[in-house]
Amino acid sequence: MFLLVFQIIGFSISAPDDLLLICPKIFYMLKTILLSILLAGILLQAHAQELYMPRDIKLAYQKGTRATDGRPGKSYWQNFGRYNISITAVPPSRDIKGIEQITYINNSPDTLSRLNMKLILNIHRPGAARFSVANVDYLTEGIQIDSFKINGKNKTWNNKTANKTNQAVGLNTPLLPHDSVKLDITWHFQLSKQSGREGRIDSTSFYLAYFYPRVSVYDDYNGWDRLEFLDAQEFYNDFNNYTLNVTVPKNFIVWATGTLQNPKQVLQAEYAARLEKSMTSDSTIHIATTKDLADKHITTQNDRNTWTWKATDISDVAVGLSDHYDWDAASVVVDDAANRRSSMQAAFLDTSEDFHHSVQFGRNALGWFSHNWPGIPYPFPKMTAFQGFADMEYPMMVNDSHTKDLRFAQFVQDHEIAHTYFPFYMGINESRYAYMDEGWATTYELLIGRTEVGNAEAEGFYKQFRVTGWIHDRSTAEDLPIITPSSEERAAYGDNAYGKPSLSYLALKDMLGDALFKKELHTYMDRWHGKHPIPWDYFNSMSSGSGKNLNWFFKNWFFTNYYDDLALKNVTKTADGYQVGIKNIGGFVIPFDIKLTYTDGTSENFHQTPSVWEKDQKQTIVRLKTGKSVKTAELNNGIFMDADESNNKWTAK
Repeated sequence: MFLLVFQIIGFSISAPDDLLLICPKIFYMLKTILLSILLAGILLQAHAQELYMPRDIKLAYQKGTRATDGRPGKSYWQNFGRYNISITAVPPSRDIKGIEQITYINNSPDTLSRLNMKLILNIHRPGAARFSVANVDYLTEGIQIDSFKINGKNKTWNNKTANKTNQAVGLNTPLLPHDSVKLDITWHFQLSKQSGREGRIDSTSFYLAYFYPRVSVYDDYNGWDRLEFLDAQEFYNDFNNYTLNVTVPKNFIVWATGTLQNPKQVLQAEYAARLEKSMTSDSTIHIATTKDLADKHITTQNDRNTWTWKATDISDVAVGLSDHYDWDAASVVVDDAANRRSSMQAAFLDTSEDFHHSVQFGRNALGWFSHNWPGIPYPFPKMTAFQGFADMEYPMMVNDSHTKDLRFAQFVQDHEIAHTYFPFYMGINESRYAYMDEGWATTYELLIGRTEVGNAEAEGFYKQFRVTGWIHDRSTAEDLPIITPSSEERAAYGDNAYGKPSLSYLALKDMLGDALFKKELHTYMDRWHGKHPIPWDYFNSMSSGSGKNLNWFFKNWFFTNYYDDLALKNVTKTADGYQVGIKNIGGFVIPFDIKLTYTDGTSENFHQTPSVWEKDQKQTIVRLKTGKSVKTAELNNGIFMDADESNNKWTAK
């Protein structure tokens, strides 16, 4: 329609002079009408490409905290804390005692009359809201606050009423913009017997996560984050500075987020030297072996040792400890320009064969992610793989379960290490937008897998774990739009967080090509590293980074209830080959291959990117040049598995 209007206007502008003389009023009226139609059409098209935006998100853009080109706005802010935490663990007792000082800085323009505290371990309390059924070994009394002081003054705390993972704390003196408040908290809790993301691994091996009271995020679009943990809503934290002191009996080794500040004070000289050597070694150094552990002379022989760790500009800390776990380590160059190396460590039972490979698996992952996808140097000084039960990521730590399948062990560890970038380099609100980090970790797990085991096996894993369950499940919940807040989902949480968004990222990569896709990805990541991006920041950054309006693509993938299902409708002979008609039944704009098998027995693949759907997302005609006669034509979507393959093939009559 727009082309026709341009042609009419073009004709009228170049019309003979006598036409203007005969009917000037009619001429100018017609021209005005046509220009109005054109303008209305352009506005209609632009409006059709606008992405739905909730009212609270719109307000953030109106306030200038976020910009429509995908950048943080001129008025962007986020709050910050300094945490000094000291905990004591004396296995086999499951009782953990803690003391912390928090300095919380209010960088917002708002005066805060209260704080919201996150007490995530209250998920273990009877009656707490959670997704999963809890058995008796999971249940505890949660976090017990022994004292709570605000700027040195005692605050009454009732542990009996705190059966949620959020608790508001009123401030006697409101916290003004750009001011700070100091909190002093002592607390204790008992580790759960049923270890998962955290808890007792065995009688003298513990994994501590979410173990300290923290101030929740106060942001520019939602205010205080008060979503319940629900044993699944994972991460949304500010970027803080941490000093962590972990006191344990002698002969216990501690692994934690951050850099160990006092190795020579807690380790015997020989073992401190091994740790130091591993920091520049490509080969695995066995810092503590089964024999070393049995000899009980690895640590300093004080009754108790305090291990001190520091980490800056990071969103959380986690701790593992044991008196009988092997300790391996090596390192890898992650930043060629600075010749910077990162340490890869592993803590595990000697009988777990898969963990004997963890350090080299991890070196490969850290190096590959740094140099390939996302192609940003691993940002932290270390990564530790700790043998537990969760298959779960934390800053500089992964808590992975043991398996006899080495390929699967590497697959899982790759995925958890990939989370370094999302949500620990980018401060994703995973509790609301899980697809912003799980989708990327799933994408990187496939991309690195292709280099580790080849395309066929990596894509087989991907389809098995990320696509099959969704594409063959016709239930209503499975086709909810990806943009649906993760906090509001249950049945579709996994597919909307992992497989479907990952497919969207891979489809965009296919459409733009690796170079442009990486450019726009880096645009997004450079803008929002250390900050709190939301989906619209991603959409807008990817468009501005590529120089293309990609709203049509994002609207299709994130704001519809589409799925993957193409149908080959017809194949027609043309003067220089064939044209193939394809219907997009499922709706998602996906890449695909057309395989032509010729009458001479040869075959040829023609790849089509999602760009073929830009003008019409329901159907397309693909023109293929060939001088041969076609016997059969077949669609192949690859990892974009087709919901109904019965209509994907055509045979010449």
